[in-house]
Amino acid sequence: MVKLRLKRSGKKRAAFYRIVAADSRVQRDGQYIELIGTYNPINNEVKLDNEIALKWLQQGAQPTDSVRTILSKNGVMTTLHDIKLKNTPTKEKKPKTVVKKTTTKKAAVAE
Repeated sequence: MVKLRLKRSGKKRAAFYRIVAADSRVQRDGQYIELIGTYNPINNEVKLDNEIALKWLQQGAQPTDSVRTILSKNGVMTTLHDIKLKNTPTKEKKPKTVVKKTTTKKAAVAE
């Protein structure tokens, strides 16, 4: 399964993260499939490519809790929700047909 998660880099006590799409079996700082953006928790700066993140989410990638928070603050999750609502088919209500039951034997025989 592909996950959208944080890959740590930077010095000790000065963390810097890359938001990446990676296989869930690969270690945290291991190989990744595609770079989506960066996150600097020291000054709370986020650089994100919304189109790439949306592409991975539509293909079924699962974001971790921290990445989900970052994506929702940048509006990616609401965009994904809107796209899913547009793509779901709406059920059309058919008019109900009324079937009358006959209780007389003559009407039942006539049918």
